[in-house]
Amino acid sequence: MGDFFAVALAFPTVVLTVPLAAVLLFWLLVAFGVDLDGGVELAYGLGGVPTSVVFSLLVPSAWFACLTGAALVDGYDYAVLGGALVVGYFAARVAVIPLRRLYPTVESASRNDFVGRVCVIRTGTVTATFGQAEVTADDGSSAIVQVRQPGNDDLRAGVQALIFDYDQDGEFFWVAPIPTLPLGEH
Repeated sequence: MGDFFAVALAFPTVVLTVPLAAVLLFWLLVAFGVDLDGGVELAYGLGGVPTSVVFSLLVPSAWFACLTGAALVDGYDYAVLGGALVVGYFAARVAVIPLRRLYPTVESASRNDFVGRVCVIRTGTVTATFGQAEVTADDGSSAIVQVRQPGNDDLRAGVQALIFDYDQDGEFFWVAPIPTLPLGEH
């Protein structure tokens, strides 16, 4: 047991022992309900899963490779450390591939996604300076949004309107009444 700790706490393995302790501490805190994932996006074949998962795969793999290399090879400390980091990277890269299915990428909704949709007016009236409407997103959820109209059309509660533009500066949608055809006309 003494040799194990001697190798784990000696160079080059100690360089990875500290991050390994950090990974273990991270998961201990997560087990107690602390949300620590910063949402950093990784690349180079390691994207698609949370950063915490990537480091939780990379660091122990590299640490074990470094520990094994340091125990087997004497005098090539920097080569062992470099090789261990490469082994950790490839081990994490291989392990991330099936895990990506567990973390599907969801494009964030944009306000421009509502342009072209029908909404239902929820305020007593809509003017050039005031109004709210309810609009339904692709996922079935609804949102109350600020709306304005350029004209003097009779847009009141319960009436459907068409969202035709979004004003970035004012953070509201421009709406217009939906024309209705009398029965029998096409």
